[in-house]
Formats: sequence, structure tokens, C-alpha cells
Amino acid sequence: MFAELFDEHAQPLHRYLARRVGVDVADDLVSETFLAAMRGEDTYDAEKGSVVGWLYGIATNLLRGHAKRETRLLRTAERYGVDLGVAETLEHTVVTRIDARSHLRRIAGALAKMQEGDRDLLLLVSLAGLSVQEAAEALGLNPGTARSRLHRLRAKLKEVEHA
Repeated sequence: MFAELFDEHAQPLHRYLARRVGVDVADDLVSETFLAAMRGEDTYDAEKGSVVGWLYGIATNLLRGHAKRETRLLRTAERYGVDLGVAETLEHTVVTRIDARSHLRRIAGALAKMQEGDRDLLLLVSLAGLSVQEAAEALGLNPGTARSRLHRLRAKLKEVEHA
């Protein structure tokens, strides 16, 4: 069962993690995620949500160990308005997706100032490509709450981007 689970979900999970923390850390986090999933196989309840939500929930919890570093780099990007030159990290992804360089400081600053759970929700949907339902499952949120929170977060980012 785990070989099939790994074959189906490791690559998309790795892409998401690599966008958040870089390829090297993503390699480790994917391994840790599947190791934790194997150890906690008996905790998975299909009635509570999909296996995708369960795996991304494990990965998100592991990512939180790297949240301080992520926030520090975002604050550096905000302060200096530069591409940090760190390939395939969240900062690099944010920089390349913003058309006008003048918005970099405000967007990076807004992401850095977000509560951890809000940033996780936004990035699970925008970077990992999870549905709101899957992201809600990963974070243990009610899907309706996740939808309204995501709407609010996107509106805040639009305000920042157009300021």
C-alpha cells in the first residue's frame, strides 16, 4: 500500500515542499512525511478526509519546523527588496511570480506578517495546488472556514499588491 501511496503522491508533495523550503530540505521532508505516515498508518481515518489531506497535513506540521527560517528570509526580502538568489525557495517563487519588482517588499512583508496557519493555507492552495477542501483537511479546518479565510487572505494580498 505505501509503495503505491508514495508513487502517487511523493512528486507533487516534493514540488510543493521545494517551493516552500528548497529542494534539499524538501527531499528530507518528503522522507519524513512518508515515514510519519507509515508510523501513524493506524491514525488515518478515511471518513475524516482524503489521503492527500492527511499527507499534506503531516508535511505541513513538519514544515512548521522551518517556519522561523522562512519568515526571516521573507523579512529580509521585504527589507532589501532583492531576490535572495536562493533557487527554488519560497522567496524565489514569490519574486518570479510578481510582475512589478516594486511590489516585492509589500508582498513578502505581508506573507511574513501572516499567522502561520494563514500562510500555510494560502501556500497549500497556491503553491501545492490543493483544493480548498484538501488544504482544510491538511490543516484540520472546516472547509467553509478555510474558504472564507482564503478569500480574506487573497483580498489582503490584492490590497497590498495594488498599494
